[in-house]
Amino acid sequence: MEINHRLTLLDPYKRADIDQPVLVVEDEISQRMLLRNLLEEMNINVIEAANGREALEILKRKADISLVLTDLTMPELDGFELIKEIRAKELSYTYIIVITARRDRKALIKALSLGADDYVSKPVFPEELALRIKDGQRLQRLTSHEYLILSMAKLAEYRSPETGYHVERVRAYCQVLGLYLSENYQNLITNSMAQEVARLSVLHDIGKVTVPDHILHKPGPLTKQEFEIIKKHTVNGGKIIKELYNSQKLQYLKLVYEIVMYHHERYDGKGYPAKLKGEEIPLSARIVSLADVYDAITSKRCYKDAATHEKAKEIIVAEKGKQFDPKVVDAFLAIEDKFIEIAKKYKD
Repeated sequence: MEINHRLTLLDPYKRADIDQPVLVVEDEISQRMLLRNLLEEMNINVIEAANGREALEILKRKADISLVLTDLTMPELDGFELIKEIRAKELSYTYIIVITARRDRKALIKALSLGADDYVSKPVFPEELALRIKDGQRLQRLTSHEYLILSMAKLAEYRSPETGYHVERVRAYCQVLGLYLSENYQNLITNSMAQEVARLSVLHDIGKVTVPDHILHKPGPLTKQEFEIIKKHTVNGGKIIKELYNSQKLQYLKLVYEIVMYHHERYDGKGYPAKLKGEEIPLSARIVSLADVYDAITSKRCYKDAATHEKAKEIIVAEKGKQFDPKVVDAFLAIEDKFIEIAKKYKD
């Protein structure tokens, strides 16, 4: 293996800021040392393995390794077998970068087909390797974020009486509403933000994990006092998300906070918890509000039967400019056939 040890161009990319160690798998000691020096220049903690078998033993002992940089040609267990073993046994995703000869396309294709994520060609240039590792880090963060979102959504779903495909339907309703608004109202919302609102809408009722079971699962009408307790799920959910943001500094949690806190506000200012009015309410929450109410009306609950689409439409139109943003209602009316399709697709 050849490694270009020219570091003069590395400075702009130098610090990869990866907390977890990177496992370097290479049988040639001199090349392994060069890789170690190169990665340590990027402020990365390196763990070394001389072959695939040794690498697997290390991965068994150290659960914090999420990125592997491996050569393909090695004794005992080569890089191809290592990739296969990692993919077969991993509990959390491991990002794998292989080092391959520039002209050996056959080996590269085989490695990628077995589950490798990326590659660097020989000779290895420091700036290229730094960028490849940063790409891996970015994907790992996205994977962790998605797992966090899914875990929190499931937590709320297990506690909620709204079983079945409630969160799937709300997410799909939010997606078609947001996309219509992005395409028909200039500067209101971008396509990518519409997708993000839909993705994060699954967390809108995370605060219900704080509501006592005897209230949350009550089959009959709630008392005034019980309803006041239910209403606190917005504020309690907001506190949960705010604490997560303060500790993790993940930007998407700001959008989650808007959705969780304000999806029960009303356009006329008579909602809760903050009695926001009109466009004071974040658009994300205005979209989730209509989607959530539509699903509540058209779904069976322990305290009521499911209403028809036409009944839900009648209620939503009557609340245009009152409970709901007029633009969001107009979007709903323009794409109501998609709502009907989604309800059928995710029928409980």
